[in-house]
Amino acid sequence: MAATAQAYLTGFGSHLPGEPVDNDGIVARLGGDDPVTERIRRLILEQNGIRQRHYALDEHGEPTALNEELAVKALQAAFADRGIGPSDIRMLATATTMGDVLVPGFASMVHGRLGGGPMQLLSASGVCASSLAALDAAVAKIRLGDHPRAAVVGSELPSRSLRQRRYDGIRAGMDAHFLRWMLSDGAGAVVVEFQPHPSKPSLRVDWVRHVSLAHEHPVCMRAGMTGDATSVGGTWQDLAIADADAAGMFLLRQDVSMLDDLADSGIAQFEELVDTGLVDVKHLDHVICHYSTNVFRDVAFEALRRRVPTLDTDRWFSNLETRGNTGSASIFIALEEAWRTGRFAPGESVLLAVPESGRFSFAFAHLTVVAPPNTQGAPS
Repeated sequence: MAATAQAYLTGFGSHLPGEPVDNDGIVARLGGDDPVTERIRRLILEQNGIRQRHYALDEHGEPTALNEELAVKALQAAFADRGIGPSDIRMLATATTMGDVLVPGFASMVHGRLGGGPMQLLSASGVCASSLAALDAAVAKIRLGDHPRAAVVGSELPSRSLRQRRYDGIRAGMDAHFLRWMLSDGAGAVVVEFQPHPSKPSLRVDWVRHVSLAHEHPVCMRAGMTGDATSVGGTWQDLAIADADAAGMFLLRQDVSMLDDLADSGIAQFEELVDTGLVDVKHLDHVICHYSTNVFRDVAFEALRRRVPTLDTDRWFSNLETRGNTGSASIFIALEEAWRTGRFAPGESVLLAVPESGRFSFAFAHLTVVAPPNTQGAPS
């Protein structure tokens, strides 16, 4: 039987717009300085642990870039890291929660701005886990031999939807304010190839797993719908735009009462990977986990220690506190920083983990650090 074709991550890039904004500077960008909003904001900021973030907004809250521009800058950084250009890739897979336009797809808009030659496009929609869904598709095409090289980017620009003008005249409770003070802007990208980098270490993609539990759970994170959009009349397309706006249907909302269940389900999915042998906890060197708040991190550590009493939490890496929660971009932004700062060594294993609250999706990817092929005797 022929050996299974491989796929490697050989270039890494990220882009965070503007200067870092600390928690005291958020109001200048987003507004919302009334007493009620301030109280909610301070409560959420105390819990999520984020100390600074980035917005594609100027000091007056006006947009400075499009989402597609953030994606292109992250891709350009990944290409520069690999030493290639847009014309060297044959597939572009993108992920975002909300593109700049309704139609066409996000990948088409990014490709149009990026340039390069003819290429296959994929626009993965969803929320946080869509970036690993895009990675899964690119890896599959590389392994099939359809393309020698692909690029994957996750990019988010939610700040335009989080400004005070969206909330004026709308009764907004915790479900609408929660994400307002959690989310920020940024993009992360990787290059995928059928062979490792010729002169630098690479990350071999061992497997990607993506599972939805939507059949067991109602919607947790939503926009463009009422609390129940399971029948005609419950979506923004069923109403006049002004009526949908007045009803607050364009606000990003999170049912915070479901987040404990989300954490429990994520732990269960991880344990299933361990039980089936896909993850060997004793030989797992690094974990990069996307989570929206440090509360989730603490819950995860507590649950995992029950399963693995000797768990070394130093293996875990997150830059949530300094880069913010950038949705689908978060996992690639964290991976790029971990890679750039020399956290990995040849022979080590890396697990990427992304829970998605939209309607309970969970994505994982297992990677192995490999030395350049011309390095004699190096682990691979």
